[in-house]
Amino acid sequence: MTRVAAGQLAAGTDLAVNLAACLRMIDTAADAGAELVVLPEFCNHLSWYDDRAHARRMACTPGDAFLTAIAGRAARHRMYVKIGVTLARPDGRTTGTGLLFGPDGALLGESDKQILMGAENDYLDPGRTESPVIETPLGRIGMYACMEGVINEVTRSLAVRGAQLLLNSLNSFAVDEASLHVPVRAAENKVWVVAANKVGPLLPATQLPAIAARLGVPEDRLHGAGESQVVAPDGTPVAVAPASGEAIVVADIDVARADDKRRPDGTDIVAARRPEIYASLAATPSPRRARPGAESLATALVAPDAGTIKDLVADGVELLVLPELANISITEVVRALRGSTAYAVLTMREGAAHHGVLVGADGVVGRQPQLHRTNRHPWLIELGTELIVFELPWGRMAIVVGDDSLLPETFRLAAVQDADVVAVPCTPAEPWELRLGLPERAAENRLNVLAAGSGENGLVGAVYALSPDFTLWTTWSGPFTGVISHPIVTDAPPGALSVRATVRPAQAVNRNVSKGTDLVAGRPRTTHRGPEGS
Repeated sequence: MTRVAAGQLAAGTDLAVNLAACLRMIDTAADAGAELVVLPEFCNHLSWYDDRAHARRMACTPGDAFLTAIAGRAARHRMYVKIGVTLARPDGRTTGTGLLFGPDGALLGESDKQILMGAENDYLDPGRTESPVIETPLGRIGMYACMEGVINEVTRSLAVRGAQLLLNSLNSFAVDEASLHVPVRAAENKVWVVAANKVGPLLPATQLPAIAARLGVPEDRLHGAGESQVVAPDGTPVAVAPASGEAIVVADIDVARADDKRRPDGTDIVAARRPEIYASLAATPSPRRARPGAESLATALVAPDAGTIKDLVADGVELLVLPELANISITEVVRALRGSTAYAVLTMREGAAHHGVLVGADGVVGRQPQLHRTNRHPWLIELGTELIVFELPWGRMAIVVGDDSLLPETFRLAAVQDADVVAVPCTPAEPWELRLGLPERAAENRLNVLAAGSGENGLVGAVYALSPDFTLWTTWSGPFTGVISHPIVTDAPPGALSVRATVRPAQAVNRNVSKGTDLVAGRPRTTHRGPEGS
């Protein structure tokens, strides 16, 4: 077992005070017996500056007093220390950089933040290369920072290149970091995550009241949200700090657990990837081009019952999603839709293929073959080669079939094709899939997601609808809650034949999680291949 720690602290504009806080956290972690400690992002200075020149003056430089002290403290305690700072590069760039120091104080690796958040774009330069996977006696370590965990590419790249332990340094006010964005990166990749967030004001104290008033939010909503944590490969937090106050959390972990990527049916959810069909994800990202869809759309998840389908359609539902391989024929569904403008999505086994089928009142509109293999369907041999987006009267829709829902790449394919809605007939097998995986697919891609499956009590699943209240950069309908991108979730109640929810296709156009940070067009380019091109 390896004992790891996450330390949360406040950092202001006084570098000496900030350094003292970092050293105090390292000492506390060492006293708790930790072999590795992760500290937050921007530990040297608040991520708020007068201009780029100011940011560069406040940045660390290799071998300066700040970093020498951190390295020395790592050596004193014979422990690994990961810290996030700004770094003044010799080539003139100023980067937000994660640094990993070893038990002898040596710098083992560095990771420049590739996706900058909001005002960081005004002061800093994004990283140009993928973060390294660092071999250590503790295991294979990858590093990332804050916004890099709000979308999937950076952590996915680290995992497919063999990382077992991901270290996340955050500087975030968002409450859904701890509830969603941090744990999902562990679960979807079946790795350990150690995440350290800030507490205290994230803006200069003298400017905080004016900025809060301008944004229309309480001042405390611009504080670090804390809840630093250690998360197991199934997405379960095993240690969590409070939402406020300096703190250290410690956990004993078995790093080797991250080598088992199997789902309950034995499917390896990383090996199941198909990089050959992800070419569009490696292309140069571009802004959305498609026009907005409808402002609202009445939808339902529905059990395979023709009478219930007919009743929902009569009551104005325009899109229905049935569970994977539901016990109902296409003919029965078409008959239930007769005389309406509604559409329904279900799946069918067709020989050695598994197809998502889009039907309307006049019959089959289109088919989407499943894209990835799964041990759950040994007969599934004929796979699709692309994700199709269907143009419908109310917007653009993709169908994600069965276990394709486990892979973040599938939904990214929908997002880069400007989908508004994704229908997901699936069979959830692990708690993280509905609790973390599908909400994150909606959040990181700005997609309305409707997931329907079957369980012991009948219909399972949820509708994940995009909210028009999106971070601080849009007008809110009510008080700002601290949520950065979590969708509105409507779960299927136990024993129900259906669950209704309104989704908002037009909200898929709004992808700017902050000024200058587009969740889709701002993603980093990767090859989507593993260490040997697999």
